[in-house]
Amino acid sequence: MAAKNNRIPYVERDISWLYFNRRVLQEACREDVPLLERLSFLGIYSNNLDEFFRVRVASQTRIAEWDGKQGAKEAAHAKSVVRQISRLNSRYQKEYEEGVHKVYDALRKENICIISDRDVTGEQLEFIHSYYSERIDGLIVPVRFASVKHLDYESDQNIYHAVRAVRTTGAGTHVYEYAFFELPVQSCGRFVRLPDKDGKSYIMYLDDVVRCSLPKIFAGSGYSSFESYAFKFTRDAEMEIDDDRRSGILQKISKGLKSRKKGEALRVVYDGSMPQDLLKRVVGKLDLGMSDSIVQGGRYQNHKDLMKFPDCGRQDLKYAPMPQIIQTPFREDGTILQKIQEQDRLLHVPYHSFSTFIGLLHEAALNSNVKSIKITLYRLAKDSKVIRALTGAARNGKKVTAVIELLARFDEESNMVWAQKLQDAGVKVIFGVEGLKIHSKVVHIGMKKGQDIACVSTGNFHEGNARTYTDCIMMTASPRITSDVDRLFSFIEKPYIPVQFKELLVSPNGMKKKFLNLIDAEIRNRRAGKPAYIRIKINHITDEKMVAKLYEAANAGVDIALSVRGNCSLATKSLPENCSLRVNAIIDRYLEHSRIFVFAGGGVEKVFMGSADWMPRNLDNRIEVIAPVYDPTLKLEMKRIVDYALRDVKQGRLVDGSGENAGWTCPDPLEKGSQETLYEYYKENQ
Repeated sequence: MAAKNNRIPYVERDISWLYFNRRVLQEACREDVPLLERLSFLGIYSNNLDEFFRVRVASQTRIAEWDGKQGAKEAAHAKSVVRQISRLNSRYQKEYEEGVHKVYDALRKENICIISDRDVTGEQLEFIHSYYSERIDGLIVPVRFASVKHLDYESDQNIYHAVRAVRTTGAGTHVYEYAFFELPVQSCGRFVRLPDKDGKSYIMYLDDVVRCSLPKIFAGSGYSSFESYAFKFTRDAEMEIDDDRRSGILQKISKGLKSRKKGEALRVVYDGSMPQDLLKRVVGKLDLGMSDSIVQGGRYQNHKDLMKFPDCGRQDLKYAPMPQIIQTPFREDGTILQKIQEQDRLLHVPYHSFSTFIGLLHEAALNSNVKSIKITLYRLAKDSKVIRALTGAARNGKKVTAVIELLARFDEESNMVWAQKLQDAGVKVIFGVEGLKIHSKVVHIGMKKGQDIACVSTGNFHEGNARTYTDCIMMTASPRITSDVDRLFSFIEKPYIPVQFKELLVSPNGMKKKFLNLIDAEIRNRRAGKPAYIRIKINHITDEKMVAKLYEAANAGVDIALSVRGNCSLATKSLPENCSLRVNAIIDRYLEHSRIFVFAGGGVEKVFMGSADWMPRNLDNRIEVIAPVYDPTLKLEMKRIVDYALRDVKQGRLVDGSGENAGWTCPDPLEKGSQETLYEYYKENQ
């Protein structure tokens, strides 16, 4: 924790992220979580960490290495952050390794045995040799360390093994030689299931299958023995300008360093038993420096593969299924378009089926009364039904406009492919506003007769995400919302023409100011003796002005309760005891992703929902949309979602700036977790 600009207690964004990822790790260590789900959480933790180093730590490291006079303050701050990250990462790495061993021990008690090359029987070794011949042979080509200057050809998406081989000379002396190779995970998977025996399932890491096969891999090389050790590394993915600092200076830093730092390794995790002479070669070929992370790990790296661990048919070791619900109105006669025109509707995925939204697009593609469809697309599923509906609509003569964000991190190439397919089908594709990512998730369906329809979502129109992320899609025919959504597309297409939004909160036009005004109104209402409270469910809060304003409101007596899943810069532990500002965080089977805002409004509650978190990038440098919720039924549903999150003592953790993630407490706790309680409610009231 640090005092931001010596004024307010502020938890650095990247430190708060590590606290979040630790909550994922803590979920993996809970004995009341189904065993195979604990494995999945371990995989999520590892995958999260890789991306964090690839993007966020890369940015901080670049800034830390800046040696110019201008930007010296930022460089010193970045060095401090990198040191904190390194300390916390080392601490959590030990917790992670302990967690992995505990889960493996528990699997063994369930007759799921993970065996290594040291444990195989003759019968199993025979199977491994057969597996190598059928699946692996020819996929591994070792490269001698002496033959390459740097490991600059290798991708950080892969796992590598470093090998120390022994050659016996004619004089009888032993000489070490060194090589490395990529593990063929993409072709073979990370885990190999051996034949069951005596009621037990046997699983082997591909690493150990390969270790058993080293004589075959190095056939003809004249080596007498081998040692193989795993390592993985993370490259610098890009420079991410952190918008809560002086952008001008950081732009100069980026320009000065990006060309030479792009793609360089900045972290390696290696098998702690790797001999020093072999480790020296790995680190040397990766060209790692003092500011980079060299982390001693266990025998196996890249545990993100645990998300795909074989279930061995043991459904009893997984979460009980929660089949998605198709709400009664959408199962009855009549079109989805008509039902939305009759009354505002809410989809809360993954509890509700995303097929309803797909059905809406399909209807719009076919309905003769629909003249146009406009949609923003940030991320899309691999075989996107959304794209199919849009291309079908265009071919049916509808005027279809798709705004595609080409800078959606790690989806840039995929989005370019989708853009071309849409253009080929006659869809008007817009790539957005230069300098502003379009992160909003909205749809406008223009009708020839009757009311237009708009959808505002908290998450992407992505079938895969809709099975694992909790998101809300508000579907409305209210003219005051639909007209503003239509204006949004005009603004995106022609940003140089001033646009006034009457109902929507749109960044960067005025969303932050509106939120600050809403909090100020709660402060005034508190002083006037009127109801004054704030209830928010959100992913991230790091914007300094929003943090300061929440502190101000809490000190003024406004009752504030937040559910913040990820980054949170609030340090509530440092506030006076009479301040009512508490933050809960939930990690559960689904990733909490919806953003909902409730303000007391002096007795007339105001409810909002949409795509924006309270981060500088969302409020200042992206096009985001937050919409007011007017329909009384939808307002109740939105409030229920927030209320359940704030009463979840089973999955909730206290976020106070310390990183300890203690259990959440509240006066009126739910009997079960909020996700399970919501599902049961929706099932009973579908």
